[in-house]
Amino acid sequence: MSARRSVPDLGHGVGLRRDHYEDVLAGDVRVDWFEVVSENFMVAGGRPRDILARVRRDYPVVLHGVSLSIGSTDPLSNPYLDELAALIERVEPAWVSDHLCWTGVGGHNAHDLLPLPYTEEALAHVIDRVARVQDHLGRRIALENVSTYLQFAGSALPEWEFLAAVAEGADCGILLDVNNIFVSAHNHGFDPETYLAAVPSERVWQIHLAGHTDQGTHLLDTHSAPVREEVWALYRSATRRVGAVSSLIEWDDDIPAWSVLETESLRAREERAGVLAEAPAA
Repeated sequence: MSARRSVPDLGHGVGLRRDHYEDVLAGDVRVDWFEVVSENFMVAGGRPRDILARVRRDYPVVLHGVSLSIGSTDPLSNPYLDELAALIERVEPAWVSDHLCWTGVGGHNAHDLLPLPYTEEALAHVIDRVARVQDHLGRRIALENVSTYLQFAGSALPEWEFLAAVAEGADCGILLDVNNIFVSAHNHGFDPETYLAAVPSERVWQIHLAGHTDQGTHLLDTHSAPVREEVWALYRSATRRVGAVSSLIEWDDDIPAWSVLETESLRAREERAGVLAEAPAA
């Protein structure tokens, strides 16, 4: 099956974090699904695995990784992929995603999502690795655009063309993070609407929303605050282009009470409904 919109619309979810385990397990939460960080559950036994099993019993779950390092020149880690495949078998997620980046080289992990040089050589490298990951897992994956703070002087393609070419070349999905687009657009001085216009809408499986921090000289993707109004505006624009696609609120630092996170997800629901109810252009 092609990755062209081959996943269901799950509605509006949030990232499942330890601070909210008890709220979620208590039930009566007004979100449709949860995304979990794959690596947090790739350990044998323990409370996290029990929590995930109980959440999965009642909600759709998506696995979102941070350690695939799809752009690295290090060999793909077969032990990592085996552990991910085992987690997929246990959880039966709606889909699996990671980031279009690299996280280390020479066996050293930078513990950060680092940007790639947007060149034809890097494009062929990533496409080949995505194909091998998908073969190993026996399923398509989605890749997320990351926020960036520097660019390679040797890049020959804009990021949006690189992302689209990876998705088409590897036949994979796109996890479109509109906060990351906004942050990178501010930091590098491009128009975020230009980015959106270049993304193949039929390959967008999911949209991420999050808050960022203004550092004065640049924006930093901190996931530590409510979604900014400018990012909500970009979400509305993205929804006009891609239609009804699952959305998710990420909040990873200065984590608020569950009610605050839930309110952000409810706003995503309202924003999407408003866009989808708009009369089509004449």
